[in-house]
Amino acid sequence: MTGTAAGVRRTPPGPPRSATLGLLKNLVGDRLELMTSAADRYGDAVRMAIGPKTLYFFNHPEHAKHVLADNAANYHKGIGLVHARRALGDGLLTSEGELWRKQRKATQPAFQHKRIAQQAGAVAESAGRLVDRLRAGVNGTPLNLMEEMTGLTLDVLGRTLLSEDLSEFEQVGHAFEAVQDQAMFEMVSMSAVPMWVPLPHQLRFRKARKELRRVVDELAARRVANGHADGDDVLSRVMASTAEEADPAFGRQRLHDELVTVMLAGHETTASTLGWTFHLLDRHPEIKERVRAEAQSVLGDRLPTYEDLHGLRYTTMVVEEVMRLYPPVWILPRAAQADDEVGGYFVPKGADVLICPYTLHRHPAFWDQPDRFDPERFNPTATHNRPRYAYIPFGAGPRFCVGNHLGMMEATFTIAMIARELDLRTVPDFEVVPEPMLSLRIRGGLPMTVHAVA
Repeated sequence: MTGTAAGVRRTPPGPPRSATLGLLKNLVGDRLELMTSAADRYGDAVRMAIGPKTLYFFNHPEHAKHVLADNAANYHKGIGLVHARRALGDGLLTSEGELWRKQRKATQPAFQHKRIAQQAGAVAESAGRLVDRLRAGVNGTPLNLMEEMTGLTLDVLGRTLLSEDLSEFEQVGHAFEAVQDQAMFEMVSMSAVPMWVPLPHQLRFRKARKELRRVVDELAARRVANGHADGDDVLSRVMASTAEEADPAFGRQRLHDELVTVMLAGHETTASTLGWTFHLLDRHPEIKERVRAEAQSVLGDRLPTYEDLHGLRYTTMVVEEVMRLYPPVWILPRAAQADDEVGGYFVPKGADVLICPYTLHRHPAFWDQPDRFDPERFNPTATHNRPRYAYIPFGAGPRFCVGNHLGMMEATFTIAMIARELDLRTVPDFEVVPEPMLSLRIRGGLPMTVHAVA
């Protein structure tokens, strides 16, 4: 559609051109504030002109439904992710069209409910090893919680999606940090800086990219050597799909891009969710005690099984509430392929459209006291009147996150097992600063001390 019934094209309200410098400052330095202040001041539809770019920001469940699901074919990946392609390549996060469909078809079977249920034991064992490592630090020197959570999620990813032990690749976690930093730089700079310019972060990125390619080549070579290239995990499926490419060089590039993307997205978002969870539990001891009591009641002293997810209902509610406040993907940029109308407002072809779960999850019309941490919001008796698209932590529509079930199981098991026997406490006077990229990263590692449960 190109206009209203009266033929008049309605344009969303927004800041004047004179506000460009302030908007640009927030775009570079505080993107959360940029989106939050726009929603607070102008409402559910905002038009922001920032230099040569005009952003159309929509912040209502019906808007999200239209852009992400009902008319998803008209909205390709947009500002930021397009530029991040220079760092991330053409994996599931950045690809479009036939290539994306081919990638999704290749990987989706590895995330089916039945297969994920079969991975519950591996997830529980990895979480158990993390608990053992944390227990060794009881009443000791503060630990870097995000390093511990990243180590866990990489271990789970390796065992469940790649059928490999990634612990021997000691630098892979730091390599992913360098890739994310470069992707963020590409997004903010609109890829205006050539990658050959020897800036420190670009030098780190080039080294990291080389290391990740080496890891992917090593994993693929092992799979072929072991004669299990026809397995049902992500590694085998991506190898089989990329081997069908007529151009071997393109096939190798696809292999690198897709596996690096799977490994990045498959561990970063869950590690971030776990970090935010323990930070919030430390600030809300009464909620932490409920999680602990449930874990002790449901699990006793054994490892959790897939069936225990039903019993760990309150812990699941905690994870859901954490993802409301700090969604795994905080913003969903899209580019309109043709003229459209969203919420009665005209969106021209080529427009940069933003759906922001971070602000949508705090919309006061759908969330009472939206900034308060309250897992009871996700009690099944309290959610029936909430619009479906008021809560989209894993996105929505065709590009809904394929790994949502694995991520939820991993987070629920880990939180329950740690809470059952350990008490993590934030180091006094430490400030958590969100650093948005794929997820709301926690800058500074979130230092915590480990204590035994009384």
